[in-house]
Amino acid sequence: MTTGAMVLGVVPLLIASGAGAVSRFNMGLVIATGVAIGTLFTLFVVPAMYVLLAEDHSKGAAVDALPAPGGHASTH
Repeated sequence: MTTGAMVLGVVPLLIASGAGAVSRFNMGLVIATGVAIGTLFTLFVVPAMYVLLAEDHSKGAAVDALPAPGGHASTH
């Protein structure tokens, strides 16, 4: 919702005409694109990286929990 409101909020910058319209368009484009990409990263890339790292970590923890080769748990 927040991203949608922000992107719609910069639409006037994107459709501006007159003096300084080019700089307003560029600023609006950067703002809208940055907010949209940031949201996509937050929704898709961050959880995907978490899943990848959590799988790696859980496999390492399972190996540490295995008993020692003699059938007895090792004590440290």
